[in-house]
Amino acid sequence: MSTAPRLTALDALHRSLGATMTDFAGWDMPLRYASERDEHNAVRTRAGLFDLSHMGEITVTGPQAVDLLDYALVGNISTVGNGRARYTMICQEDGGILDDLIVYRLGETEYMVVANASNAQIVLDALVARAGGFDAEVRDDRDAYALIAIQGPESPGILKSVTDADLDGLKYYAGLPGTVAGVPALIARTGYTGEDGFELFLKPEHAEGVWKALTEAGEGVGLIPCGLSCRDTLRLEAGMPLYGHELTTALTPFDAGLGRVVKFEKPGDFVGRTALEAAAERAESAPPRKLVGLIAEGRRVPRAGFQVVAGGEVVGEITSGAPSPTLGKPIAIAYVDAAHAAPGTAGVGVDIRGTHEPYEVVALPFYKRQK
Repeated sequence: MSTAPRLTALDALHRSLGATMTDFAGWDMPLRYASERDEHNAVRTRAGLFDLSHMGEITVTGPQAVDLLDYALVGNISTVGNGRARYTMICQEDGGILDDLIVYRLGETEYMVVANASNAQIVLDALVARAGGFDAEVRDDRDAYALIAIQGPESPGILKSVTDADLDGLKYYAGLPGTVAGVPALIARTGYTGEDGFELFLKPEHAEGVWKALTEAGEGVGLIPCGLSCRDTLRLEAGMPLYGHELTTALTPFDAGLGRVVKFEKPGDFVGRTALEAAAERAESAPPRKLVGLIAEGRRVPRAGFQVVAGGEVVGEITSGAPSPTLGKPIAIAYVDAAHAAPGTAGVGVDIRGTHEPYEVVALPFYKRQK
């Protein structure tokens, strides 16, 4: 039987704004409000406002919270300072990626793990299962938070006008408690767009007021509401992986070119260590397929699952593809055999319904903002 999709605290507001809604990981989410291209360009040049309340917040507290996280995740959480955040992953015993996560340290013994919507239950279940023997509590806080992101070069100025927090002192991948439009929020300088911006964790009943206050504050500088569709093209240009596309249980972080998130030097054992040590060795002796960028010479858009070809052979597979509003051409991320992965490699194409379309191999990301 199918269950009705979950609604965020901003659902009525999205509909009043004429959003096109879509089912995403069991949530009804705005795909776009008007033009995906306009929304994408607003974030690159001005600012965009996103409802990300479908993300999964899990709070881990207690005297051994950090020990549990060091055991359950591949990162070294004991080195995360108070008020800072870290990108990391949770893996299976065999090294396969269950999800990529951001962990925020909220206090001496309090951490918030933010999982992807599609994996939130899986991550919660894994953390609960791995918590045995640790003096720590794992709490499902998905219903305790709404999450609003404001992203783009104008976002610091807009947010400054409605908060008392010291945004200038807030570094990338840091979070601090403050008030936004008069209500308490955790203000994090994080995002998934390649631009400067903030993610605001707040109580669901405060979401609508904060959304409206930000909308008003951003009117003069071109802030517009943005849906999941442009979030995908923004992260694609920024070369950021998406779970289910670039990351799966069939891949280890080393296969994904993200072995740097695995910290073997941390104290104690962690889930997947043995398998990941073997994966690290394999990656050194015989490099796995590499994650690369592909830029189309023509106009046809490659999609996930399309084959990358060279010299009549299949040498890789597309994981994400879309037209790039910033580059004005179709782009894709693909896993490609090491022999064809170097930027500028000639003769690489994508099989688009039987035709081999020429593509240029480039290093990721496609787009990097000027600091």
